[in-house]
Amino acid sequence: MATTPQGRTNIPDAEAKIDLRDKDLPWYYPELKKLGPSARELLENYSRIPPAEVEDHIYKMRDEAWEVFPYPCIGEFRFLDLAISLSPDYPAVLQRLKSGKENFLDLGCCVGQELRKVAHDGAIQENLYGSDLRAEFFEMGYRLFLDRDTLKSKFIEADITDANSALSGLDGKIDIIYAGSFLHLFNYEGQVEVCKRLVKLLREKKDSLILGRQVGNTDAGEYVQTTNESGIMYRHNAESFKKMWDEVGEETGTKWRVDYDFVLFESLSKEETDKVEPGVGMLRFSVFRE
Repeated sequence: MATTPQGRTNIPDAEAKIDLRDKDLPWYYPELKKLGPSARELLENYSRIPPAEVEDHIYKMRDEAWEVFPYPCIGEFRFLDLAISLSPDYPAVLQRLKSGKENFLDLGCCVGQELRKVAHDGAIQENLYGSDLRAEFFEMGYRLFLDRDTLKSKFIEADITDANSALSGLDGKIDIIYAGSFLHLFNYEGQVEVCKRLVKLLREKKDSLILGRQVGNTDAGEYVQTTNESGIMYRHNAESFKKMWDEVGEETGTKWRVDYDFVLFESLSKEETDKVEPGVGMLRFSVFRE
């Protein structure tokens, strides 16, 4: 099992810098290197932000979100990736959500960017839910996407590890859960418990679905991460992720088909490569109930 406190976690006084919302951290990028076409299209056509004003708006909102909590996904502008649309299962997911018969939960939604992408692409907004530990991000989302008076979806402040949280009102009612950059925030045992909680949220029917992505490693194991409250994150490879879902199935009396791919971060610059562990990459997954 890997326990290497290397890369971006090996930062003197990082915890103090996080508490102070210091921008002198490896995962705070001063400049937006490239805005993807999907994010630009969403901000211009969904939010109606004039093209010349889009990047200034992003910088302002990113730094306000950094003050809420300095997650790497905020500092590195990764909340603009709109990663759900990159899933090979996204076209099918979208068709299901356009039918008006299925509900969707964006878990750990941050500013709700993935939910907005799904809504903009035609999903029934009233059937979309977003949940995060910090409700301040919901306010940020309305300000980022300028849709406070138009978006009909619901946001729920909740801790997924609390069985009595407000999410319990959705138990057995969700058809599709998106968990992007979320499960990897927990150690292995924590991920198992969270996944069991997700099983409870889903409808008891074939093809209820959990999809998402998370940082992984070719050498699956526990890694130290300063921005995680426990300090330990479990990074899966494809095999360990499937094995975990076998365990979740055994403990919940359910069966799951796990589709996945794992891609190394091979396109990083020399500076970026120095910040991450060897073998680090992105694990993308779709987990279907059988």
